[in-house]
Amino acid sequence: MSNPAPGFEKHPQYAVDIEAKDVRLRVLAGATVIADTTRAVAVTETKHQPVWYLPLADVDASIITATETSTFCPFKGHASYWTIATADGDLDDAMWSYREPFDECLPLTDYVAFYTDRVDLEIDGKIQDRVGPGWTG
Repeated sequence: MSNPAPGFEKHPQYAVDIEAKDVRLRVLAGATVIADTTRAVAVTETKHQPVWYLPLADVDASIITATETSTFCPFKGHASYWTIATADGDLDDAMWSYREPFDECLPLTDYVAFYTDRVDLEIDGKIQDRVGPGWTG
């Protein structure tokens, strides 16, 4: 591997599972459709809430703006963030992506995720509970 994740060396039992799902997934802010895809992947990570990632190509590019915010995950890599413009105001840093993920998470290249406590996530026509990503304990 040319870009291995340093986290797995220190924590070999840690898991990041990425699985394609056969669902229609939409991300909404009020009536504004931010993203609409049938190519989503579910990411389940040790001690984390599951997170849906969608192809960046399936996001409405006209309502997102890249920000300077960056975070680091020792398992996935450096995350970049976007603000989403909505009729009710901006959702600052509400979308993120690992533009150059570590080798173990390469399927996340060109995929984005959303803070689902700030936007609505609709799976196969059903709005999901607003639960943000994060540690489960």
